Order: sequence, then structure tokens, then C-alpha cells
Amino acid sequence: MTESATSARQLPRGRHGLPREQVVASQRERILIAMADAMVENGYVGTSVAAILKRAGVSRETFYEQFRSKEACFEAAYERAVQNLLGRIADASSDAARHAEGSELDSMARMDRIFQAYLQHLVDDPASARLFLVEVYAVGSAAISRRAQLQELFVGLIADVLGAKSDEQRFACQTLAAAISAMVTGRIAADDLEGLLALRAPLLNLVRRGGELYGDALTDPA
Repeated sequence: MTESATSARQLPRGRHGLPREQVVASQRERILIAMADAMVENGYVGTSVAAILKRAGVSRETFYEQFRSKEACFEAAYERAVQNLLGRIADASSDAARHAEGSELDSMARMDRIFQAYLQHLVDDPASARLFLVEVYAVGSAAISRRAQLQELFVGLIADVLGAKSDEQRFACQTLAAAISAMVTGRIAADDLEGLLALRAPLLNLVRRGGELYGDALTDPA
């Protein structure tokens, strides 16, 4: 599970002699974690800067030195959450690719690892997951546009693994990604972490049954 904002990289009290850059980075990390944690209880609209400050253990002056507004803080917290998620998925995909040789079985093995990494990450950090899956809709059009960009990155990864070459196959991958997004968003909103992990097997089975609908990597050579 994710660590709390007050315990994340907490600096020692008193004169610690740490470089200014390290102090600022620690404060920023705590603020971003605090933003996600606070929204679990009150949502974006109901989360005040004061609530973030209390969780992060920083002053109002420190907050505004780094962020011009609550929305700017959300944008930074969103980017942090997205980069953490993409990093975990990329690691899983790269690890699977090292063992892949282009067969249908290998493509399915890669998809399985991607699904596992994606769903497990949401379970491990549900506060950040709620931030970019649920609360993003309360922030505004720019944030929603950024979410759409994230989903297209996921589409690209799926299309690459499954060998989607035609427009029809690409559209099928977009449809799959949209369905996954809708299902995980609903489960995060309902705090159904067990239900998140339960999606892995049926999603993998859906891709397997879809075959070349999603890409040439799943074409039956027979």
C-alpha cells in the first residue's frame, strides 16, 4: 500500500544540513501524496488547501512556493500518479518481452503481465488511482484531456503487443482500453479492490477469444 504523506521521506527535525534541493523535493512529494489522500475522504471539490497542508505537514507558504493553486497541485499529483503507473506497466511489458518470441502464446503472456501490473498498481495505491480515474472529472477540461492522452498511451501499448496493424484492429484496441477504463473506474469509486484484481482473468480471456480482431499477433497459424 502507499505510504502516508506525513511519513513519506520525512525530514529529520532541527538542523539537518540537507541540501535545499532535497528539502524541496521531500516537501513536494509529501504535498502530492497528501493531495491524493485528502481527496479519498472529500473529493477534489471538497478538499481544501488547508487539508492538504495538515496531511503533508508543511506551511501554507511552502505550498504556494511550489504550486500557484490547488488545481496546479492536482495537475502535479496527477502527473506523478501517471508516471508511477506507466513505469510499472513498462517494466512488466519489458520483462515479458525479453522472454517473447512472437507467438500467440508469447503475446498473451505479455498481455497477462500488463494486466497484472496495471491492476495490482491500482490496488497498491488506491488514493492515486482515484485521483486520475475518478477525481479528474471534477477538475476541468484540461485534466480530462490529459486523462484521454493517458488512455491513448495504453491503447498504443496494447496495439503494439497484439500486433494491431489495420484501422479496424486499432479501433478494437481502443474499445478494449475504454472498457477496461470504465470497469476499473467503477471499482475504484466503489473501493472494490478485490473486484479490481478479479478483472484480470476475464479480460485476458476476452483478448484470447478476440484473436485477430485485436491484432495479427493473435492470428491462429492453423
